[in-house]
Amino acid sequence: MEWIKTILYGIIEGITEWLPVSSTGHLILAEKYLNMGFDESFLELFRVVIQLGAILAVVVLFFPKLWPFCADKSKGYIKKNTWVMWFKIVVATLPAMVLGLLLDDWLEEHLYNYIVVAAMLILYGVFFILIENRHKKPRIRSIDQLTYKDALIIGFWQVLAMIPGTSRSGATIVGGLLLGASRPVAAEFTFFLAIPVMFGASALKVVKYLMEGMAFTGEQLVVLGLGCAVAFVVSVLSIGFLMNFVKKHDFKVFGWYRIALGIVVLAAALLGL
Repeated sequence: MEWIKTILYGIIEGITEWLPVSSTGHLILAEKYLNMGFDESFLELFRVVIQLGAILAVVVLFFPKLWPFCADKSKGYIKKNTWVMWFKIVVATLPAMVLGLLLDDWLEEHLYNYIVVAAMLILYGVFFILIENRHKKPRIRSIDQLTYKDALIIGFWQVLAMIPGTSRSGATIVGGLLLGASRPVAAEFTFFLAIPVMFGASALKVVKYLMEGMAFTGEQLVVLGLGCAVAFVVSVLSIGFLMNFVKKHDFKVFGWYRIALGIVVLAAALLGL
């Protein structure tokens, strides 16, 4: 049964990590009904480390855009635009890296509950609808057009995703849209920005787990590996869907979904369900 639950967790992670609907929020809600037989310390780590499978999907799908080296001698074997893009990603990562180290434990202790998840689902759902209703033409149609200032601002939006229910992709996409990025650019930069952030968050969780004197059992390692593998496969499909979707549609459908889910969660929490 634990393996079946792990597969379901992997499916939820693979879908919700990239769609702007909050993967952490969905995983917290899933735990209400998919109660895994592990202690809370391991489950906190599992929620984060399972994201590595989702990140690997980005690396595989966008490898040509992410790899900064080339075989062309005339170009010096490097792709300048790719290096510049990575520098922008580093700049955008700084706010979450600094504030994440300072606030990680406090946020887990005080904000990981159903009321906060519901409120953030609804709030960012409203943001998406209001932003899309502006009907403004984007000024940024490629990642190359993002400035370092734009990248830093998106990075601060990403910090807000530390609040469960916000959605990392949702927060950064909202930030990108407000800056004037097109939907595909906002989504793509969000995918790339997730690579260092999630690798860093996973490494931090593992280090904290081990420093607290914990040790992985064989079953826990299998659960982590299986969860990551499922998240990878589902993420490949989710990313492909989202990139095709935003070329023809806006994000309002995700906004309405977030509002509806937030209301259901809030009602269930207030009724003690």
